[in-house]
Amino acid sequence: MRQNSANPVFSLLIVLTNIACFSSAANGQTAAPVSLQEQLSAQYKLAKMSGAVVTDAGTPLAVQKGGVISVPWRALVLCPAKFQDNALHPSTGMCAAMVKDVSGYFKTGDKVYPTKIEVNLQKAKISFSVVSCDSCNGVDPPTSMKGQVVFQFPKGYLEKADAGTVENAIGQVFSIGNDTQAQSNQPQGQQEQAQRGQAQQDQPAQPEQAQPDPQTIQLGQSTEEVQAALGKPEKIVNLGPKQLYVYKDLKITFVNGKVSDVQ
Repeated sequence: MRQNSANPVFSLLIVLTNIACFSSAANGQTAAPVSLQEQLSAQYKLAKMSGAVVTDAGTPLAVQKGGVISVPWRALVLCPAKFQDNALHPSTGMCAAMVKDVSGYFKTGDKVYPTKIEVNLQKAKISFSVVSCDSCNGVDPPTSMKGQVVFQFPKGYLEKADAGTVENAIGQVFSIGNDTQAQSNQPQGQQEQAQRGQAQQDQPAQPEQAQPDPQTIQLGQSTEEVQAALGKPEKIVNLGPKQLYVYKDLKITFVNGKVSDVQ
C-alpha cells in the first residue's frame, strides 16, 4: 500500500531523520588547529619593504641583547646569531669575516621591525629576521640594516609548544609591549636623550681570535674565482645549468657557471 506523505506521523519521521543526519555531519567536522606559524604571524606584524625602504611599519620591537650582526638591506649574506638554552651566541667564523667591512651590531635598546618568521618543526628552530626602525632610532639618513636570530629548541619541542612560551623566548632578544610603547609616548627631548644614552653603550665583546682577511663573493663571479677565494667546497650539487657549492658556513648558487645567490 502506498504511504501517504500527508500523514503527520510520516512527516514528523522525515523531519527527525533530517535533523539526526545534520547533527551527525556537524559533529564529524573538527576545526583545524591553528599552527604555531600562524600564531606568531598574528603576534608579530611584519614590516613591508619597497627596495630598502620600510613602506608599512611592522610591530615595533626593542633589542634586548647585544650580539646580533646587522648588514645593509641589499646584502646577499645574513650571519644569524643563535639563541639556545637562554643564551645568545653571536655569529662567528667565515660568515662574520666576510661581512666585517659592511656590518655592525644592533645595540641593546635599538628599535627594529620583524620582516620574516619561519618555523621549522623538523629542525626545531625559528628563524626571526628584522630590519632597523631608523625613524625610531633617530638615524638620518636611513640605513635599513637587517639581521637574523635563529631560536633553537630541543628536538620535538615546537610540535607541542605553547605559543606563549615560544614568544617568551623570542622576547628575551626582541621585546614587545610596554617598554616600546612607553618610549614612543615620551616627549621628543626625552626620546633623544634616551637614544644618545643607548648609542654610548659598548658593543658586545667579540671573540679574541685572529680573523682572516674577508673574502669578497660577488654576483656574476665564476666557479674558478669562487674557489680561488674560498677553496674547494665540501659538496657540489649539479642540477643541470644550476650548481650548488656547499661550504661550512654558506651555500653558493651558480647558474650557467656564474654566482646568482649566496646563503
